[in-house]
Amino acid sequence: MLVLGADCGGSTTRVVAATLDGRVVGTGRAGPGNPTGGDPALAAAELGKAISLALDGLEPALVRGGVVGMAGYNRLADPSVRAAYDAEWAAAGLGCPLWTYGDAPVAFAAGTPDPSGRVLIAGTGAVAAEIRSHVEFRAADGLGWLIGDEGSGYWIGREAIRHTARTLNAGSELSPLADRVRGRFNAFTREDFLTAVYTASRAEIAALAPAVFDLVGSAPPAAAIVEEAAQRLLATLAELGEVPGPLVLAGGLLTSDTPLRAAVSHRLARVAEPSVTALDAARAAAWLAAVELTTPDPVAAAELHHRLVTGGGE
Repeated sequence: MLVLGADCGGSTTRVVAATLDGRVVGTGRAGPGNPTGGDPALAAAELGKAISLALDGLEPALVRGGVVGMAGYNRLADPSVRAAYDAEWAAAGLGCPLWTYGDAPVAFAAGTPDPSGRVLIAGTGAVAAEIRSHVEFRAADGLGWLIGDEGSGYWIGREAIRHTARTLNAGSELSPLADRVRGRFNAFTREDFLTAVYTASRAEIAALAPAVFDLVGSAPPAAAIVEEAAQRLLATLAELGEVPGPLVLAGGLLTSDTPLRAAVSHRLARVAEPSVTALDAARAAAWLAAVELTTPDPVAAAELHHRLVTGGGE
């Protein structure tokens, strides 16, 4: 018997097919499968492509269930949106249950087999969540680019833009950070820069974060932005208060070797707050599907987690 796990992101969808004893037997990758970013039918079709690739050479009738993790998964409460995903599920030859999870519980499961605890996610956006029994119980921030997501990639990019705009306003010599940001927008006057900024997408602004990271060691404004981002992420986490269970760090900015991860880890170490790093979200989703089907005891669930998520069972 098999299970499927899917991580539907805003740019990439990844699907894992695994046996109930934790061996990965198929993988698939396609475009954005999250319905919050565009046409739900197109997003569902990308999930369908990734499922087909993951099941290539396998018998769909062997799949007993699947978990799909995505931000904004409540969009699937809309009957028309859910119908698009159900249609792709059926087209792949799957008649088994499809469970949808938010990105926070899946990210948490990518770091630990424990059912409850906290997860801090920083990527394009940012959120902290308390997880209880594999379900998001409450969240801090995660409010989106307009009114929240403090410390996220978008926030870092916006702060770099603010620094550059104020430098251009003052007519002073450009810092290395301001010069890098202005060059990324190919704008060399104040007016051209503002036009470019206000016509840029959120993804383009968030994509400035690596440029900020590159300059942390040589440009004080870049270092200050990263330190402030770490402080804001920890303030978001603190909004949850004391929560029993592990703390998982997730999202591209906290799972990769970035200055932001280093700054967050340093602050956690100062207050003796241990943390673990999230691994593969698609594998974690497959593990959640197996747990849904078998409801193993905690020891068996932890062993399966080690094989499927931590140990990378193939």
